[in-house]
Amino acid sequence: SPVMQSVKKRLGWTVFNLGTAFFAALVIGVFERTIDELVALAIFMPVVAGLGGNSGSQSLTVVVRGIALGELEFSSGLRAVMKETAVGLLVGTVAGLLTAGIVILWKGDEWLGLVLFLSMLMNMALGALVGASIPLLLKAFKLDPALGSHIIVTAFTDSFGFFSFLGLATLMFSLLG
Repeated sequence: SPVMQSVKKRLGWTVFNLGTAFFAALVIGVFERTIDELVALAIFMPVVAGLGGNSGSQSLTVVVRGIALGELEFSSGLRAVMKETAVGLLVGTVAGLLTAGIVILWKGDEWLGLVLFLSMLMNMALGALVGASIPLLLKAFKLDPALGSHIIVTAFTDSFGFFSFLGLATLMFSLLG
């Protein structure tokens, strides 16, 4: 399609993405005091958000490919969503355990390792769930899943990842190094 037609299709999603990025920033801002008190949290925020986003991106890619090839319809989507969520949960468990081990060795803080494990597990499972669901929902609303899915998944995984990680850290603050 011509350049201007592509710009028209993508610009709305980009503006929406800008709004979701500011929402994620607001989530972080809620926990500003916790971050001030334990600066090490800032080091690991990209790990939680990044791996959750990757989990979501992989799931949405599988589902969008299935839709594009005609192998997946909304009616059969629940099975795909459940499978992708299970994959996200299992991969999140392994990635969370690896991350916890690295953090315990690096920072010597088992509680921080636990916070990272739990938040990564939750965010990667949510990423997979949202990543598999959003393309199906967009298709049901006659929107192009290839254009908007990633932005919505990123919004969920960034915001939820920061909220779960910083929220758990705030709840367990007295135990953290």
